[in-house]
Parts: sequence; C-alpha cells; structure tokens
Amino acid sequence: MKIKFLSFLSILCLTYSVAFSETHIIKGKAQVEIENLFSCENGRSRPSPIGIKTFNEKEFIVPGKVHYDKKYFASDLYNECSNVKPKSLAEVNLSSVPITQIDADGEIITAYIFADNYFELFINGKLVGIDPIPFTPFNSNIVKFKVKKPYEIAIKVVDWEENSGLGSENNRGKAFHPGDGGLIASFSDGTVTNSNWKAQTFYTSPIYDLTCVKEDGNKRITKDCNTKGSNQYKETYSLHWDIPLNWKSNNKYLSWPEAVEYTEDEIGVNNKKSYMNFQKQFSGSGASFIWSSNLILDNLILFRYQVK
Repeated sequence: MKIKFLSFLSILCLTYSVAFSETHIIKGKAQVEIENLFSCENGRSRPSPIGIKTFNEKEFIVPGKVHYDKKYFASDLYNECSNVKPKSLAEVNLSSVPITQIDADGEIITAYIFADNYFELFINGKLVGIDPIPFTPFNSNIVKFKVKKPYEIAIKVVDWEENSGLGSENNRGKAFHPGDGGLIASFSDGTVTNSNWKAQTFYTSPIYDLTCVKEDGNKRITKDCNTKGSNQYKETYSLHWDIPLNWKSNNKYLSWPEAVEYTEDEIGVNNKKSYMNFQKQFSGSGASFIWSSNLILDNLILFRYQVK
C-alpha cells in the first residue's frame, strides 16, 4: 500500500505541478507524540495533542511547532481556567502586566489579543508572549512591550485539532468536525488587525479531494474544498508547507497575501465572555477578525505587519 501511495502521489504531483509546486501532501492521521499539552483546572478543556506526519523522511509537527512554555505565557485578560473572569477592562489590573523590552528607549505598547485557538506574538523577531490555553476554553490576553517605531509584528496562530493530523474535532454533533480559526488584536499605539496585515497558511486539513486545491502565485487556495464534518473516519489529505526560518523578521514576507477580514458573527464570539466582555478593546477600537482565505480548513497561519 505504501508503494502504491507513493506512486499515486508522484503521478498526482506531476499532473498538478503548478498547483503543488511547494506543497507536501500527506494522507491520513498523525502519529501522536503528546496526548495533551494542557488541562483546565477550573473548567473543561478539549485535548490538545501534538502529532507528527511524515512523508519521504520529512516530518511536519501538527497542528504546528509551538514554544509552549510557562515562562512565555501572556498575562490573562480573561481565563476561566485560572479563575480570571473580569466583566470589563475596569476590573483588570493593567499595572501587573510585565513589560518585555525590545528597545530601552522605546514606547510602552499594550496589546489585547483574542485568538482561536492559540497564538505566539513576536516583536522585531523576539518572542514576547504566547497563549496559555492551546485549545479551549476560549480565553484572551494582554501583552506589554517597549519598542521604537518602526517595528515588526509577527504572529503565529494555530486552530488546534482534537483528531491529530486530520484538522478536526468532536464538535457540533460530528466526531470529525473541521473547526474554524480567527485572530483579533488591538495595540495602544493605534495598530489594529485588518486586511492590511499579511497572512500565509502552512497547514491545511482535511482535504477530501486534491483537485479542489489551487495555487495562484503565493496564494494557497482551497475555497472549493469540502468543509463538511463527518461522524465516520474518512481518509483525508493534509497540505503542508515549509516555514521560512526568518519569517518573523525578513520583510520579503510582507509580500504574502492580504489577510481576509471576518465578522464577529462569522467567527462566532457572541457566547464567548473572553471576547464580549472586552468588545470595546477589540472591534470597538477598529480591529477586525482576520485569517487566511479559508477560515475552516487552514489551521496554521503566520501573520506579518509593519508598524511605521
């Protein structure tokens, strides 16, 4: 079966040489390396596994390679697992948020971040904060950093998966439901997430039919792909791309496709207190939810933005 599979992919990749010029196509589930990164102390959380998918001796960590370490945890804006549940920003002690120094003579910037599901924030290539909860329950965070303008923002966002390597979770009555992503952030210097940001996808799943995948320049297009969930396991494909080592700081990645804006209804945040309690700081500040062109199937997105 393995030989037949390799032969099939070789023929397929040759046939669709333009569409799959930089894409690594892997079939089936991942090998689970970590069963669960996180357990919620004061509530229920979904398992957040880390897996590995391998093809031609090349390994891809799914849903993504992350710096999940407590020393990088961003401060809680709202986190029911740590019992931090303010009803508004007025109940948040902003003075307790630590400041990461990028430039000693810089300006102190405060960032409010809500990510579905997990984020890592880099400023001028330096990691300044990560999401304490990889999957659920939904939370939000505050980050402070000191920097001079102009500066570079890079954010890795992961839409986590319960079924490792399959891009799906047990949700909404389906055992294999492909979840959606989303990122919104506002910064005290007036910077907000919108379509001026750049977004590139590096892990897409599940793909039932590879003929739905297209490539147009650096755009990775899956708008015609099936996004329906299933109660039964079906063999699917995942698409993977190599992440550039210098993606956080090299300005050539500012030529990535424009981020796509989504509404609060499309993201589905009306029942999430971690967002709604601070709506003024998010959409009220002019920020929009952003993602790639496929909110459901694209699971690992890298964002870039230059603050001038």
